[in-house]
Amino acid sequence: MSGSDSTQSAEHADWLAQVSEEILDPERAICDPHHHLWDYPTSRYLLDDLLADTGSGHNIVSTVFVECGAMYRSTQYEPAERFRPVGETEFVGGVAAMSASGGYGATLACAGIVSFADLTLGTGVREVLEAHMSASMRFRGIRHATGWHEHDAIRNSHTLPSKGLMMDARFRQGFAELGKLNLSFDAWFYHEQLPEFIDLARAHPEVTCILDHFGGPLGIGPYEGKRDEVFTFWREAIAELAECPNVHAKLGGLVMPVNGFGFHKRARPATSIELVQATKDYYLHAIDCFGVERCMFESNFPVDKRSCSYHVLWNAFKRLSSGFSEHEKSCLFHNTAARVYKLVHRFIDPITLSPT
Repeated sequence: MSGSDSTQSAEHADWLAQVSEEILDPERAICDPHHHLWDYPTSRYLLDDLLADTGSGHNIVSTVFVECGAMYRSTQYEPAERFRPVGETEFVGGVAAMSASGGYGATLACAGIVSFADLTLGTGVREVLEAHMSASMRFRGIRHATGWHEHDAIRNSHTLPSKGLMMDARFRQGFAELGKLNLSFDAWFYHEQLPEFIDLARAHPEVTCILDHFGGPLGIGPYEGKRDEVFTFWREAIAELAECPNVHAKLGGLVMPVNGFGFHKRARPATSIELVQATKDYYLHAIDCFGVERCMFESNFPVDKRSCSYHVLWNAFKRLSSGFSEHEKSCLFHNTAARVYKLVHRFIDPITLSPT
């Protein structure tokens, strides 16, 4: 989703350019705790593309990379399949070093790295986790996406999970290794799997967990036209999940096509006001349940770029939180993410809005 890709991407950039907004609260320091980098035959999103987005007006002081299956080690050089994902950490670690050199602007890109390790290896995943840790000092944890659905209209996660994977004994053995190494777990699945994740988080209170993208409330396939029904199920499950003190919530990733809002199909992209009107109930309920010290806004770029531009999305977050206190805003926009992912610039002073 970058202008450097193809004619199709150039057309998409023109589509996004139809909506341009004045940056709200431009000095507010932000940690974007969820974005990707990749270089695929049909799509490229690398450091320059990321910085073009983060540099579009908001004060993005740091970011966290989350796995997407990019730059795995080649089977030509790495015969052991379990170690191939370490290549992603090596790749992103190099990007982070480029950013930290000071030659690419003030944003510390990829200050934290979340990669992939196959938890179905059970206790055998430990050596893979240790390899990630050796590959980059910025490695903070893993995401093993478990999104599964039987309906053909809903694509299963790129990790090709089986049904009920979070309940699998070997998966849980591997999950326990995260706690032993003080590593975090990013969770990505669909809303009907929330009870499985609740059970997992309760069984392992020693593991710091981060719920990605609100737990994937679906709005396509069998859920099309059933938003109220989905929201009711999701609202109750989120309230129950929030009782697990080891779980934090990423607030974003809600305008993907799978969520069913259809912003990507419009002749003109949504404004920040329209984004708030469509999605605010999810944000406000999650914040009410988890509290600001366990919530963090996320961009999920470039995936959410299909529906809106970076500056419009963060304007929407600022509109959502306009009535909040300075402490609450500092948590949502920076401090929660920096604390959970153990970043160098950990806290933002709510008065000066600068890292401390």
